[in-house]
Amino acid sequence: MADSELKPRIQNAVKQAMRAKEKERLATLRMMQAEFKRIEVDERIELDDARVLAVLDKMIKQRRDSQTQYEDAGRPELAEQEQKEAAIIAEFLPAALTAEEIEAIITKAISDAGASSAQEMGKVMAIVKPQIQGRGDMGQVSKLVKERLS
Repeated sequence: MADSELKPRIQNAVKQAMRAKEKERLATLRMMQAEFKRIEVDERIELDDARVLAVLDKMIKQRRDSQTQYEDAGRPELAEQEQKEAAIIAEFLPAALTAEEIEAIITKAISDAGASSAQEMGKVMAIVKPQIQGRGDMGQVSKLVKERLS
């Protein structure tokens, strides 16, 4: 079994939500577990913490995109639901990095990769992504890297 601390934490949160009869929280936690199980069955692997973080990060991004679409469509009640789900998922992510920490990671990655042009952005992102996954908005990071390499 892969050593994962996040999956047991989420399992315990499910139990607590059941005991407290928190239906919305329970539904979101079960949705998270279902996604983990789907990936494990499809790929025949046991998820480790790094992969769990990537999945949670993707789920939050999906919720934010949906929230924006619902707001644009004039459906504030659905946008609010997406926001609540994103907040529950975010509880299991590590603390977010500050702008200065992200800048330092990007600067180090650019020097490590020896990148000097936008064509080498992939090399830099390959170094940056594992360090920032789940702790920062990858879209913003990508923009920052692109600006630095331009």
